[in-house]
Amino acid sequence: MVKLALILPPEPDERWELATQMGVTDAVVHPLEIGDGRTHWSYDDLLGMRNWLRDAGLELSVLEGSVPVSDRIRLGLPGRDEDIDVFKRFLRDCGDLGIPVVAYDWMAGVRWARTEAYTESRGGSLVTGFDNEKVRGGPAVEAAEATEDDLWEAIAYFLREVVPVAEEAGVKLALHPDDPPRSEVRGMTRIVRSVDAYDRVLDIYDSEHNGITFCQGNFAAMGVDIPETIRHFGDRINFVHFRDVDGDADRFVETWHDDGPTDMLAAMRAYVNVDFDGVMRPDHVPTMAGEDNSNPGYHTQGRLFAIGYMRGLLEAAHRSR
Repeated sequence: MVKLALILPPEPDERWELATQMGVTDAVVHPLEIGDGRTHWSYDDLLGMRNWLRDAGLELSVLEGSVPVSDRIRLGLPGRDEDIDVFKRFLRDCGDLGIPVVAYDWMAGVRWARTEAYTESRGGSLVTGFDNEKVRGGPAVEAAEATEDDLWEAIAYFLREVVPVAEEAGVKLALHPDDPPRSEVRGMTRIVRSVDAYDRVLDIYDSEHNGITFCQGNFAAMGVDIPETIRHFGDRINFVHFRDVDGDADRFVETWHDDGPTDMLAAMRAYVNVDFDGVMRPDHVPTMAGEDNSNPGYHTQGRLFAIGYMRGLLEAAHRSR
């Protein structure tokens, strides 16, 4: 069953109230997107946050981005075994507390990249964008010495170490695509950028606990057919970012959820048809009137619009099944 969710802060504010008022019962915690950048959690940290959310009628369903996967792990550097042990402990804590999904990425050196935050969209709303020409030049990042072979060795090593722990803990891993899905950004090699790359990742360790964050905007930037690709991955999709972009991996802008090139109803039907059983959240929403654009892509009003739109699509998808 598709469960609609929202990114919520780890401590209560009006966003918790708005979520429950809209009938959202699942919370995604991603501190990198809400400002504090936290990546390490003790058992008691997770316990307190889970209990606080439950008291408000919300389930902590996904920890995303704010997870202890270091660049020493991503690049296969000395010290990765110690960092992997920290991640294993984190998975066991999540399993003990009933947190079912951990979403992570393999973007070393350069994180998700945007070059524009004030692009005008419908009615003067503001959206983010990326233009690879605008990130050229400047000093190379230290991690740029890593090759594709280095990154593939590192992710294979990581998955063979941690997926058995995830299975024992009952936690599903969900790997996010490189954003943007290019072969490099400012000289930093990227490998999680295509359907073929994901097939390779999933083959490294064949388990439902080694799965995908299906970020629609990134797959759209890859140039693939979204509904067909949802059907291709099927039950290896463990988490969904519902969003769209206009453009490709070299140059794109975010769009309103109802105003991009992807057939979003066909996408929702595909999730229903593959019996996706997990959390789906809106991502990269426009900044609307009255919002200050201090956190581009993650203000509240666009998310409220997106949840309503997604709920309507989901109802239509079920009726036409």
